Amino acid sequence: MQVRILALLVAAVLCGEAQDRFDRKREEMVRTQIETRNIKDTNTLRAMRKVQRHLFVPSAWIDNAYHDNPLPIGYGQTISQPYIVAYMTELVKPKKTHRVLEIGTGSGYQAAVLAEIVDTVFTIEIVKELSTEAAARLNNLQYRNVRVKQADGYNGWQEHAPFDAILVTAAAEYIPPPLLEQLKDGGTMVIPVGSPFLVQTLMLVRKQGKDFSTKSMLPVRFVPLTRSH
Repeated sequence: MQVRILALLVAAVLCGEAQDRFDRKREEMVRTQIETRNIKDTNTLRAMRKVQRHLFVPSAWIDNAYHDNPLPIGYGQTISQPYIVAYMTELVKPKKTHRVLEIGTGSGYQAAVLAEIVDTVFTIEIVKELSTEAAARLNNLQYRNVRVKQADGYNGWQEHAPFDAILVTAAAEYIPPPLLEQLKDGGTMVIPVGSPFLVQTLMLVRKQGKDFSTKSMLPVRFVPLTRSH
């Protein structure tokens, strides 16, 4: 019995040390990768400091969780570079009352960051395995304001539209019309537009009545937006 108790105490100490290490890495990530690149929105910075990115990457990549680059999560998909997650979040100016649609759940990291800020996140993932894993992960982490759907994100989520903001985390050759229709008047969308596997342009879209304005923000590289057949 004493040996078992000692083993549990040692495990708890090691677990605490690992958590402290990840906390330090996450704080360093925000300070050196995000704040130095002029991300200033307080809600975005708070969310990036809180969400534990190492819980959203495969175990083989956990030591790289807070590096300044995207990481593979399986099925040909990636978890985005932390700075890009923060940049896209800040661009849509998320507020506590907002309902946000995300296209491309992946591991659920971007959804978790948004969920720390907004009222509800609706997120769509076409890869069934990733959708199932992300839903379980977000549920285990107590993100009760995130709803995950396995579907073709091109079509959006009509029954919950309109949305205050839409974030697309995969590259499309053009902006999907259903997403434009589901954007609320005065809402914003951020989406990478361009050819798959080449450099794309991150576009900021604003809706005013029936009119839309677009603005090119920066060059990016995203995996392509996958369609169902």
